[in-house]
Amino acid sequence: MLVVPSIDVAEGRSRLVFWPGASSGTGTPTDRPERIARHFVELGAPAIHVVDLDGARAGRPVALEVVGRIAAEVAAPLQVAGGADGVEQIRLLFAAGATRVVMPLLAVAENPGVLKECLEVAGSWLAVGLDPRPERLSEYPWRERPVPTVPGLVARLADAGVQRFVLSHAGAEPDPALLASILSAADAEFAVAGGVSSLDGIRRLAGAGIAAVILGEALLSGSIEYQAAVAAAAGS
Repeated sequence: MLVVPSIDVAEGRSRLVFWPGASSGTGTPTDRPERIARHFVELGAPAIHVVDLDGARAGRPVALEVVGRIAAEVAAPLQVAGGADGVEQIRLLFAAGATRVVMPLLAVAENPGVLKECLEVAGSWLAVGLDPRPERLSEYPWRERPVPTVPGLVARLADAGVQRFVLSHAGAEPDPALLASILSAADAEFAVAGGVSSLDGIRRLAGAGIAAVILGEALLSGSIEYQAAVAAAAGS
């Protein structure tokens, strides 16, 4: 299982100040996303995940300059979430330097035409992000009845061509039984973002067959060291 660092960006800066030498009192704190990304890529991070918080609120990419700065700084895939609700937004993000884009569930779940256009542009580099907890899914303003189940929805999107999913848990511990049902619904790549705050949590995800765990605050706050997370993801 891969360990992918995540950086929440607001107003051009990381939402969290990162101080890689905090435990020893060395180094310099930074909220520059490109410097944070470079630090983790130098440690071996296979990709960087960026959340455009301003873009998520605006419904369009806002952190394009930040995406460009990171892309210029590191030679690693750059996955961006937030503000990509359609094909034009995806094109903007790719032009800025993103190599992968995460679309929100509501943008495509009941809009097969939008999904088709986006897949034509992004192909396998398009991911759909969703909170898989059933109670959260039922809160969405679905037009269809009955409300789809999470595994059923994932299977439908995969049949339409989606090959990547990002399962966000908004701080809640992932449910192993639910994850198992989702993974069995489609032959796709699944990453988990949020809800993982310990090495044991990483080990549980690795054992469940998750392809990648996306870690933000846990890494930037220093509560989990990157190399320790990599070892846990490898089953050590």
